[in-house]
Amino acid sequence: MSARTKARKRALDILFAADVRQIPIAESLAAEAGRAAGEPDRQTSWLYARDIVDGVMDHFSEIDETIETYAQGWTIARMPAVDRALLRIAIWEILYNDEVPASVAIAEAVEAAKTLSTDDSSGFINGVLGKVAQSA
Repeated sequence: MSARTKARKRALDILFAADVRQIPIAESLAAEAGRAAGEPDRQTSWLYARDIVDGVMDHFSEIDETIETYAQGWTIARMPAVDRALLRIAIWEILYNDEVPASVAIAEAVEAAKTLSTDDSSGFINGVLGKVAQSA
């Protein structure tokens, strides 16, 4: 597993925890930062995970508006929490991180959905992100 894939998983854990526990993302990020301080061997994945989470926080309203626009027939509240987090991460990468090709962001989100979410989630996420990438 690449360092960026590990970082996306860490970012997913942070965003998911904040969503499920109904706490600010910054609080979830701070808790993970405390754990990361004791894991110097995982520093590479931590740095990119923090970049992702910071980016999602910085563009939270725009990202959620993008999700609502392209997830036809679905409100954010109706989506599984893991799907919301995966979409937020991938949309941040597609729209705000020029270092990651849209195809990579989409593939990573779809793969994560296959193992972490519902049977229908990977197709749903692929469809939403495909539309976002086309419009970017």
